[in-house]
Amino acid sequence: MLTYTFKDNSIPLYIQAYNYIKNDIVSGILSPNEKLPSKRAFAENNGISIITIQNAYEQLSSEGYIYAKARSGYYVSEIKTRPLIPQAAISTEKICLPKKEENIDIDLSSNKMDPDNFPFSIWAKISRDTISNKSRELMEISPSSGCLVLREAIKEHLRSFRGMLVDPAQIIIGAGTEYLYGLIIQLLGYDKTYCTENPGYKKLAKIYEQYNINCNFLDMDEKGLSIKSLNESKADIAHISPNHHFPTGITMPADRRYEILAWANEASNRYIIEDDYDSEFRINKKPIPTLFSIDACQKVIYINTFSKSLSPTIRISYMILPVELANLYYKRLSFYSCTVSNFEQYTLASFIKEGYFEKHINRMRLYYARQRQKLINLINLSPLKEKIDILENESGLHFLIRIHTRYKDKVICERLAALGIKLVPLYDYYLSSKKVEEHYFLINYSNLDMEKMPAVFDKIAAII
Repeated sequence: MLTYTFKDNSIPLYIQAYNYIKNDIVSGILSPNEKLPSKRAFAENNGISIITIQNAYEQLSSEGYIYAKARSGYYVSEIKTRPLIPQAAISTEKICLPKKEENIDIDLSSNKMDPDNFPFSIWAKISRDTISNKSRELMEISPSSGCLVLREAIKEHLRSFRGMLVDPAQIIIGAGTEYLYGLIIQLLGYDKTYCTENPGYKKLAKIYEQYNINCNFLDMDEKGLSIKSLNESKADIAHISPNHHFPTGITMPADRRYEILAWANEASNRYIIEDDYDSEFRINKKPIPTLFSIDACQKVIYINTFSKSLSPTIRISYMILPVELANLYYKRLSFYSCTVSNFEQYTLASFIKEGYFEKHINRMRLYYARQRQKLINLINLSPLKEKIDILENESGLHFLIRIHTRYKDKVICERLAALGIKLVPLYDYYLSSKKVEEHYFLINYSNLDMEKMPAVFDKIAAII
């Protein structure tokens, strides 16, 4: 007779009985085709109710550990391949989680947003309206490319803000640009050679690596991606950020843009991926036209995200495909489900269509311009003024500084980290070690506490 001890009050009795019997079957204590005690006998022997063991037997039967014979009872199923090691409780001690940086009080490279700047009250109002008035739409399955209402809202925003004329069918919505990069790889093929700017966005290089894509890291000059290195790379796909390169801040001039478009038009399999990640924040001037808008040959795939303009936690991005690639997407990849929930899509669509997004962008552009100027003024009032150069281009949410020092960048960063200050050198963004610029550092001002900055600049000046 099977006899078990039921002591854990936090686990239902039938689950405990199920676990005991299953473990005895898996470990071989109970043999194949061995008859199990009747429900009444098991219940009486273990001091539990018949319904409890009935529920345990039914769960074991549904999973194939036991089987029933009419008017005979339950028997142990034959499990030909058994686990080599008995199952054990999961232990978090065996999982190596990424280490968090400790003792960092000021992060001069962080792209986090100040939560006070997010329009929570408006977002909450639109969210309530969406639930109240769009209940039927929220329960419908979204098309692979995303809800039409959001794609139409994005189309109108791009027309008025960026001068781009697109069909909503060309727009594909996805949960973050990383997901969209994966779609592009599947769309264009795994056999293509990609290239990206060096220095550049390290996560992008890791994504291509995970897809086993051949990706070259190409040198830049004062105009952006070098045409010479592009031609020498034999690349098929150029992934670039012409309007505000990260991290150098370079804005590609018109002559280089047309050179790259001409390069793409020289072969049918060549395309440009234009990452326009923070185009909304060109501080004092009109936004620069996108490559997509001046491309007459359908060679540019445009990508943008709401992570910069609203919040990094809003994982909504989109890409705009040339017509030929859009048709190919619907033919080959439209079996994918859209990775953004209808609720978020309808809420964002209303936020854009009702004019709140434009107001938010205008407000944030003014806010960031003031933040930038405050930071520069504080630098000019500090001992750091005579020891650095500020490299500005009036775009985005960061700029570079060049420090005049005899110390290695690594030494400066380590000494500052010991004081709770994180400063990231430009060389950290190089994807290959060929031509690394030293003494350049990135300053991101999107979420800095300006009251703390004078003390921070004093510490940096003392160290260098």
